[in-house]
Amino acid sequence: MELSPSAHEDTFARDSLPPRDQWPTMEFTLPELQYPDRFNAAAWLLDDTVDRVGADRPALHAPDGTTWSYGELQVRANQVAQVLTEDLGLVTGNRVLLRAPNHPWVVACWFGALKAGAVVVTTMAALRAVEITPIVVASKPTIALVDHRFVADVHAVRDNSAPDLTVVEFGGSGPDDLVARCAAKSGEFTAVATAADDVALLGPTSGTTGVPKLTMHFHRDIASIAETFGKHLVQMTADDVVACTAPLAFTFGLGALVVFPIRAGASALLTEKATPAELAQLVHDHEVTTLFTAPTAYRAIVVDGNAGLLAGVRTAVSAGEHLNPDTWQAVYDQTGLRIIDGIGSTELLHVFVSARGDDIRRGATGKAVPGFRATILDADGQEVGPDAPGRLAIIGPTGCRYLNDERQHAYVLNGWNVTGDTFTRDAEGYFYYQARSDNMIVSSGYNIGGPEVEAAIDLHPDVAECAVVGRPDTERGSIVCAFVVLRSGVVGDAAKAREIQDFVKAQIAPYKYPRDVRFVDVLPRNPSGKLQHFRLRQQFSQEGQS
Repeated sequence: MELSPSAHEDTFARDSLPPRDQWPTMEFTLPELQYPDRFNAAAWLLDDTVDRVGADRPALHAPDGTTWSYGELQVRANQVAQVLTEDLGLVTGNRVLLRAPNHPWVVACWFGALKAGAVVVTTMAALRAVEITPIVVASKPTIALVDHRFVADVHAVRDNSAPDLTVVEFGGSGPDDLVARCAAKSGEFTAVATAADDVALLGPTSGTTGVPKLTMHFHRDIASIAETFGKHLVQMTADDVVACTAPLAFTFGLGALVVFPIRAGASALLTEKATPAELAQLVHDHEVTTLFTAPTAYRAIVVDGNAGLLAGVRTAVSAGEHLNPDTWQAVYDQTGLRIIDGIGSTELLHVFVSARGDDIRRGATGKAVPGFRATILDADGQEVGPDAPGRLAIIGPTGCRYLNDERQHAYVLNGWNVTGDTFTRDAEGYFYYQARSDNMIVSSGYNIGGPEVEAAIDLHPDVAECAVVGRPDTERGSIVCAFVVLRSGVVGDAAKAREIQDFVKAQIAPYKYPRDVRFVDVLPRNPSGKLQHFRLRQQFSQEGQS
């Protein structure tokens, strides 16, 4: 398939796509996956839905009682597009960086940027300057729209690495605040007629090397996740209220809180953060009917005796980490909910293997979502038969395209998108998770690269060297465990462990800190000096046997 002529004046994104012979196979096997050459995902999602359900229906809720209607969201998105183009000089194809927790204004910014023909670069509010810098250097945004509470790190990145970056805050009290700028605009804007295969999103991954890969997603890709997992598995209606604990900067959260509900004409409850107990109460208080969260949150809700607060939930979705069968059963026993498990990736934008209702099998993640194909490959890239373990591989309407990154070769093999997960597949086509096959630590739904945590620990003046691996944990799936060799004369005790933990929290996003710090005299290495992480992981199985 040849690419359509781009609508982008700034051709950076189109020019940065990997060579076509490195792309995965793309398939559009469902009628609803056929898109016209000119297609703007924001107009398709928001404007078309306003025309269909009306401007007065609620679209976004906040825990403080704030509610935006579809009409209000549309006007504010148009105002953001006006500010970008009229005040800030944005041209089509420019990248716009977003940094904010889940909040109605960040949704307006997302829609406004896409309507203006920009490429959105999403980042989590929890990231520090050292983590944002490589994203900015790689994606070269011209404008950053940032929640005023989280602007300091962006200013630091601009001052050190991106002097031409225009930073605009929102939610503050200054006259140049984005909200104040928007209030002066008419709220009328015609979405740019982008190509369906113009890049719309650059989504950073949590790389195992600590250097994020930027996944490139077209306007049609955004629609594709709504028409596959959203339509066939989530099955949201206009009467649904959805909640999700994942940030919008995660494509899981973006689909759950923006793409799926807006396409359905439903409404979304946007929470910046919530403990499982707080989440359960919010679900009850706001009459949430569709819930997306990690397995650890579902487990905590039932263990803490809060299952009754989920009585109004019709659909429960779990992703981000493996759903333990015992957790699934406990939730079902106490609530009657059959959790929809699923596996997806930032590379493919959302979930591609899942099951719902009577199609769920105990212990299985599910089958290939309609519109996708899935298989298991061995070490040589050959498909294997039933029940043989191997690498999960996917083909569908979305696929891996990294921005200027040689790691494209590692993810795409013979047209397949090859994830970092080991699965088996039974004779009926159900896929069963075995383990992560790379160095990613998946903890409470967060992907944490071990080398990134190692780099942060190594900066501590008392650390000689360290190694980080994931330790199995019944509550969180895995936790970050650091094996630390201290400088001569430094005592490794509980106080030193807490000091290192606090040090890491100050260097990188706090959720990445090592919850288990173990002091050792030496780290295992092979004869060539390479660190042997697998030997550290073996200790955990030995501990379980003792």
